[in-house]
Parts: sequence; structure tokens; C-alpha cells
Amino acid sequence: MDTPRSDDHRAREWLLGTTLLAVAWLPTAVVGTVLLVVCLRWGPAWAALAPVVLVAGRLSQVLGGHGPLPGRAVRPDDEPELAALVQDIAGRLGFDQPLLVRIVPGVQASLGRTRISGVRAHVLLLGLPLLRRLTEAQLASVIAHELAHERHVGDRRATLLRFARAQAADRLDSRFRPTAPLSGPLLRASQPLLWRAETAADADAVRIAGTEATTEALHRTVLLHAVFEGLGEAWLAALAEEDSYPEDFYAALDAALDDPHVARRAARSFAEEDALDPYAAADHPPLDLRLAALPEHTGTPFGTTPVPLRTAAGIERWCRRALTHGDEEFDDGELRPVRLLELTPHQLRELGDDTGSVLLHRATGRDTPAEAVSAALDAVADGTWTALARRLEPSLRWAPASLRTPLARTVLTSAVARTLAGALRTAGWTPAGRWIDTVLTAPDGDRVVDVHEMAGTAVDTGDPGPLRALLTSTGPKEAAV
Repeated sequence: MDTPRSDDHRAREWLLGTTLLAVAWLPTAVVGTVLLVVCLRWGPAWAALAPVVLVAGRLSQVLGGHGPLPGRAVRPDDEPELAALVQDIAGRLGFDQPLLVRIVPGVQASLGRTRISGVRAHVLLLGLPLLRRLTEAQLASVIAHELAHERHVGDRRATLLRFARAQAADRLDSRFRPTAPLSGPLLRASQPLLWRAETAADADAVRIAGTEATTEALHRTVLLHAVFEGLGEAWLAALAEEDSYPEDFYAALDAALDDPHVARRAARSFAEEDALDPYAAADHPPLDLRLAALPEHTGTPFGTTPVPLRTAAGIERWCRRALTHGDEEFDDGELRPVRLLELTPHQLRELGDDTGSVLLHRATGRDTPAEAVSAALDAVADGTWTALARRLEPSLRWAPASLRTPLARTVLTSAVARTLAGALRTAGWTPAGRWIDTVLTAPDGDRVVDVHEMAGTAVDTGDPGPLRALLTSTGPKEAAV
């Protein structure tokens, strides 16, 4: 009786994949058909090539990208410890296909396919932040999870389904979403199939590295993602505007990760982002579900420190330059090096995005920070804060209906927190750490407050009282700013 049920599952995956792909390509097909009819009816014969060019261009965007492999190659002679670890895990999993290992600049771990001299091979991409921050046991869990994907989602129907889901989700990421009524139900129907594959790969990782190491790897990877995107990308973008680059990018990232205020903010940010998935486009289950599904297993003993990288300096330099220059040729000659660890907290704040504070003044029509924050808190109290958030960020009106309120919360919380934090600093409060400017210590040193967290709580509860109390502590000194 198991075989028919298994055949039904396979048929369902094929059906979901092909239907999703057809829906994803529906707008292109409609536009191409209309163009073809118009060209054949009213245009010259050669104009009928226009829809062909349109479809061919779209195909080249989707199916192209067969350029150089991403990342920096890991050669066993250069990095014997890392190469040995990968080969050991591959052997334990029965993964006997050609495997290349490459290091990429961001927080990434993935397994892809390529051809080397006509021979099919797999490429394992490992992000440098993972190699720097994960212990050998935790890295073993990450590698085992990625290699296990070949068994759980490596066949053609699973590959088609993942590709089709990505195509359909990409169409839902714009203001105009004509396929949403069709894509949404299909994405929701297919999501459990991929979530089961992820938890199955997690189970294989547990068998290799153990429950404890896998749990810690999941926690640390989430933290790395949130901090890299929240702080690291902001540093890169701000310095790029000044024709500069962060010479000590990864060292600064490590220092920020060790700050408990950063860790707490990152965990909260990731949890909030995890909940923003109106169309069920996420291929990975939320962290709490993944952790709850982990089986108990001691695994194989691995090291408790990161795997040594013998060419660490060269790898870091390559990754930092890749982050700075993107796909362009690497040339730092015209850029000014900046050491983030040597900047003052004030200089680091200037690398952040302060547009929220500027927009809050404009949206409320108030001149001083105290007045702007007070007006925003009035909106929280009377329930009109979503309208204020739309004035801060007009594009909210085009977001999916289920996302408008949580996105409005994010926009307003950030603007209020940045504005109030500035007022508090003027009144004598000081940053509790060098990396986050909305966690402050009171002038008497007896209290540390996270203004951003308090602002979010005020919006959630509709009670701005605690924030008003903070605002009054700025006193007349701030009112003159």
C-alpha cells in the first residue's frame, strides 16, 4: 500500500511544479500573445519577432547565469583541514559524486550543480562568516545538512518544484501582482513538501554532528544572517557612498556579534521577518519548528573551535573586495580604507540610515524631535498610527494586505526609536554599546533601555506611556534642539 501513496506524492509534486511554473510565466505569455496579435494585424511582418524576442529575453534571464562559479575555490593543499572535514561528512552520508568547495563572502551555505570539463559535479558554497564563527561540530552540521539535500530534494521533480516556487514568488515581489490569486494557493500547497525536506536534512545533520551542535548551528546561523544584513550591509552601503570600504569588515562583524544588545536585537528582528510570509514563499520552516523537529542523537565528536583556515588572510581579503566591488574588477586604488573598529560610536551612527527621523519630522509637521515623537505617540494612542506610517513610507499602500500592518509597525517603530534616541542623547543619555544607537544608558548610570524595543511594544499594546515618560526626561535641554 505504500507504493501507490508514494506515486501519488510524486505525481502531486510534478503537478504542483508545472502548474506553478505556468502561472509564473502567465504574464509573459499574455504580453507575448498580445504583441504577436498586434504585430500580425497592424504591423509589418518582421515586427512579429517582437514577442519572440520578449520570451527569449526572459528565458535568458532565468536560465542564463552560467558564468564563473561564485566564491573562492578551496584547494585541499591550501586548506587541508576544511577539505578533510567535507570529505569525511560526504563519506558518512554516502555522497560519492564530484564535489567542489568554494568560500563566499556572505552568510551562505548551499549546494549547487555545475559541469567541469563536461563532467557533472556539485558545488558546496560556504560563507566566510560561518567559517569564522561556527565550531567544527557546528560547521559539520551545516555541511551535512547541505549535502543531505541531494538525497531529499535532488531529483528532477523536486528541482522543478523549487525552481517554479522561486519564479512564482519573484512575481509576487512587485507592486503589480496579477498572479497572486493563483500563485498563493499553489505556494501554500507546495510549501509543506519543501519543509519536510528541510527537516529531513536537519535529521541527517543531527545524525552526523549531534543534536546539540545542530541546535547551536541553527541559532548562530540565524544570528549571523540578521547581523550581517542589519549592520554589515548598512556599513558597506554607507561607505560606498563615500568612496570608501571597510578594511576590517569581518573583524568588526565579529565584535558586533559578541555584543549582547546586538544579539538580542538580531534575534527579535529575525523572528519578526520570519512571520512576514503572506504567500507561503519561504522554503525553510521557521526556526522554532526546525528546532522542535530535531531528533535526539549524540552524533560524532567534532572539534569545539572553528576549523583553521591556513590562507585566512587571503580569503578574507578576497571576500571583502567581492563585497565592496560586486561583479566589477577588483581595484581598491580609488577607494579610501576605513577601519570600523577605530571609529567612535558617533561616527558609526553616521553610517546608519537616519532618514526615518527626517521623515518623522516631515510627516508630523513638527520642528523638534520631542514634538515629532509626541505627535507619533498621540497617533499610537488614538489608533491612527498606520496612517502616519503610510505618510512615512507611501509604498506601504501597495504591499499585500496581510503585510501592511506589520510593515507599518516596522516603519513607525524605527522612526520613533531613532528620533527619540537622538533626543535622549542630547539630554545626556549615552549609548550602551558601540554598535546600536537606540540602546541607551541613563545619565545616572542606573538604567539601560532599548528604545526600539519599547517603541515596538508601545505600537503593539497601544500604550505609549513608558515612551512618554522617557520623552519627558529629555527636559528643556532637548526642546531647544
